[in-house]
Amino acid sequence: LEQYGNHYIAFRLLAVLRHRIFTKLRALCPAKLESRQKGSLLTMITADIETLEVFYAHTVSPVCIAVLVSLAVMAVTGLAASWYLSLIAAAAYLCIGVLLPRFFSRRMAETGMRYRRELGDFGAYFLDSIKGIRELVLYNAGEARAAEVDRRSDAMLSRTKTLKRETALSTAATEAAVSLAVLAVLAVGIFLVHSGSLSVGRMVLGVTAVFGSFGPVIAVSALPANLNQTFASGERILRLLEEQPEVEAVEHGTALSYEGLEVNDLSFAYGGEAVLKGVSMAARKNEIVGIVGESGCGKSTLLKLLLRFWERSGGQIRYNGTDIDEINTESLYRNVTMVSQSTYLFDATIAENLRIAKPDATDEELMAALRMASAEELVQALPQGLNTPAGLLGGRLSMGERQRIGLARAFLSGCPLILLDEPTSNVDSINEGVILRVLLKHKQGRTIILVSHRASTMAVADRVYKMENGQMKEQAI
Repeated sequence: LEQYGNHYIAFRLLAVLRHRIFTKLRALCPAKLESRQKGSLLTMITADIETLEVFYAHTVSPVCIAVLVSLAVMAVTGLAASWYLSLIAAAAYLCIGVLLPRFFSRRMAETGMRYRRELGDFGAYFLDSIKGIRELVLYNAGEARAAEVDRRSDAMLSRTKTLKRETALSTAATEAAVSLAVLAVLAVGIFLVHSGSLSVGRMVLGVTAVFGSFGPVIAVSALPANLNQTFASGERILRLLEEQPEVEAVEHGTALSYEGLEVNDLSFAYGGEAVLKGVSMAARKNEIVGIVGESGCGKSTLLKLLLRFWERSGGQIRYNGTDIDEINTESLYRNVTMVSQSTYLFDATIAENLRIAKPDATDEELMAALRMASAEELVQALPQGLNTPAGLLGGRLSMGERQRIGLARAFLSGCPLILLDEPTSNVDSINEGVILRVLLKHKQGRTIILVSHRASTMAVADRVYKMENGQMKEQAI
């Protein structure tokens, strides 16, 4: 019953903790997560949280049991045999259950923290290797990468050996302390019998009680072997949970019903370097606004600021005349969406990927959105249509086809302002033409801001802004 209760509470707490971590990641995204290693985060959400199960399920009750058993044995030994034996037992309990665990916990704490940190880094490195395995094969770099994997594995093995060595020392010290305690109790008991202060029967009772009481205390002394990594994992998780987002969500701001957008004298700096300088633009419904410029000039940064992913350094971003900082964040996302240059499809069906934008959408609505994005025939040709798992598609979908599914997802959301970040940069001329015709056909009732480094993409724009070195000016069409 005790084990069932401990594990039930532990797994419930771990579920709550996973939920809190995911909620925190949502709050930190994207500003605080762009520089974080995704493999390290994955290790934290899986391995680090599982490590905490040791604390919740195997720490509290053993400590409570050890304390209760120790107090009971000291009382029985003192009353039934001798308080001298009880004092020796108390000293042994203190040494075995408190002093030795504290000593070895401090010795192993730094090694445990380094091990968890290196495990997170290794997860990130391995995930990066899997993502880039095609490039490693193409450039014959697999052996060098494998050698680095081996080196990192050896480093973690070295940490593991250190932890195991400290664990062995802790076990040996505990066993030695128990043996000394038993010998001390036995010696004092014999002395008391010889002096006539204690009968043989009471001495045997006292020695037996003390000898049989060390089990729970030994269990407590073994905790540092597991808890050093548990505390290291807990510290990593707490650091994440205590981290403040770059931009705080606005929960009680103005509800937005998008009609138009104005940007005035907008500036933004990252790492002390100016990225945007005095940018001004406007956008209204029923039009496509183009922003053209070389890669790295600040176009994508501007789109992120329009979604309030980052905090601007100066200037104004106004929707319907209301400053973006005064608009409810959820309301903002119901009105503004973005399709990035590399559309991500989750390991789910096409229908489930689309329903991220509208969970209650019917199949008819999904097909209508796909039709708007010229992707209806594409999906119908798949083995299971809308129910085809996207994770099994592999190379079946080209980048342009993925872009069209991403565009269908944006249309399905019903957002009146759609931000398109380089939607044609990774597609051929045929797919580019399809995407541009889709935008031109469905601009009514919405604003489309189209960002690209290609001048040809701007052919469908009603207005075009030229961005260069973080500055922008409107061009004549």
